[in-house]
Amino acid sequence: MIDQQIEIPTKDGHTTTFISHPERGGPFPVILFYMDAPAIREELRDMARRLATSGYYVMLPNLYYRSGVMEIGPIPPDPEAPERKAMFGYMNSINIPMVMEDTTALLAWADTQKAANTQIVGTVGYCMSGRYAINAATHFPDRVKAAASIYGTHLATDQPDSPHLAGQKTKAELYFACAETDIYAPQEIIDKVAAGVKDANAEVEVYPGTHHGFAFPKRPVYHRDAAERHWERLLALYKRNLSK
Repeated sequence: MIDQQIEIPTKDGHTTTFISHPERGGPFPVILFYMDAPAIREELRDMARRLATSGYYVMLPNLYYRSGVMEIGPIPPDPEAPERKAMFGYMNSINIPMVMEDTTALLAWADTQKAANTQIVGTVGYCMSGRYAINAATHFPDRVKAAASIYGTHLATDQPDSPHLAGQKTKAELYFACAETDIYAPQEIIDKVAAGVKDANAEVEVYPGTHHGFAFPKRPVYHRDAAERHWERLLALYKRNLSK
């Protein structure tokens, strides 16, 4: 495996991006891995590596570069903790148009790499970035063939770029993994997403006995069986849609 960390130029500066891909073979389909709210950390790099070992060119960009931060460290559970308040500030400093601009820059850079096949792209986003992964499928319909939101937030809004409307705008296969208990995506939101994509190439799956964040090994809410199921679903999604 080849790991590298690259400064990729964007409209608003440079985003530090972790990249992992197999040493031999290629070019490999690109997977854009959008981080969750607690930002870049080794836990996410390990997840990117796991994806890459299945034959993908995985890009994990720092979405908080406009704020001049990348690794913000552990986030205390106390809602009044300054670290948690800072995290929400960073999270609220970005939006779908900004991240789609970053995605344009990431793909433009990957276009120059022999190991990357940017005509076949998959996306995945956790927590705050589920909406970004799904929107990438609607903004880059000729490239993104599969998109996954893992316990995503803001999945059903009154905006035209709401993820629950994405099935009407893309032919990509969409997958929504939802926790059974999640204040950021309660059952009524899940139902709205399911109704919105019922006629699309999409699946909405609720993972029983889970809480928001269940796929992250370092979280207290980590659920091993559910986490492995999410890997199974994710890799199957990509295998169906990203084959050369």
